[in-house]
Amino acid sequence: MSPKNPVAKPDPSTPSAADAVGQFEDAMKELETIVQSLERGELRLDESLRLFERGVALARQCRGSLEGAELKVHELLATDDEDDAA
Repeated sequence: MSPKNPVAKPDPSTPSAADAVGQFEDAMKELETIVQSLERGELRLDESLRLFERGVALARQCRGSLEGAELKVHELLATDDEDDAA
């Protein structure tokens, strides 16, 4: 980022915010579907275990996304505070 251009260019190797939001929403929808399937109790044990394992992975993915978003918010607020102090 140069002084003449204060807007940083996005890094093509990282997913955009829209991509991250879309991935989070997709994971949440899949997790909700899994929970509904498990709550019905009509699945065989092996299928229930497979879905439970997938659900745990999705929950971890969602938690990581939320933690990343929270960190980004804190960074942005800290940057905003630094700008106000200057």
